[in-house]
Amino acid sequence: MAFLQPPASQQPAFNIPGAVAVLLIVLIVAHVARMLVPAPLADDILVRYAFNPALYSPGFLTLHHLDPGPLWQRAVPFVSYMFLHGDLTHLAVNCVWLLAFGPVVARRFGGARFLSFFFLCGIGAAVAQLVCSWGTFEPVVGASGAISGLMAAGIRMVPLPGARFETEPLLPLASSRVLLFTGIWAVVNVVAGMTGFTGVGTEVRLIAWQAHLGGYFCGLLLSGPFDRISRRDSITVA
Repeated sequence: MAFLQPPASQQPAFNIPGAVAVLLIVLIVAHVARMLVPAPLADDILVRYAFNPALYSPGFLTLHHLDPGPLWQRAVPFVSYMFLHGDLTHLAVNCVWLLAFGPVVARRFGGARFLSFFFLCGIGAAVAQLVCSWGTFEPVVGASGAISGLMAAGIRMVPLPGARFETEPLLPLASSRVLLFTGIWAVVNVVAGMTGFTGVGTEVRLIAWQAHLGGYFCGLLLSGPFDRISRRDSITVA
């Protein structure tokens, strides 16, 4: 994904922004920690903190005589599912994509806004999954939805030839490059979802194509406001 990186003269090689490095470490540590605990506890963590659309359906809860718990407990999975992964391959793929797109967004938005953007895209991905899979028992895990949002923002940040990464405006939503990537990403995810090529495990379904697209479109739409705030604050500080 070198075409998404700022020119080499402006950014040293392997200079990963601190926020991206911290996020990467947390994802790895969270997975390793769950793998090291006893199997019953690891399974309980998945049940409690994966995002399961069924647990937000009153009909499903009533049918199975389940207590949804307090509001805060039902809100936590909208974030916690991002830090759970099905296996090392799932984790590794997400880490590679995070390293490909995360630095681009973090350098433009700054560390705090980058993390806020990441979590908002992840929450948007969960909401999309909830709407599309309402009442179905399909637990999802992984940071793929949030990272899809980073990819969308990164696509809009690709500088035009001869332009400076820091000053070039985001590509418009209706630009040919954004539309092309959006179309490709949508087709790939829909085909993957319809054919079952989604990395489904025996117990927990990895984050679904609906969540990928939900996170991606959140990234497309939110990157504009985030960028305007970042640029405004940059001008104010200067």
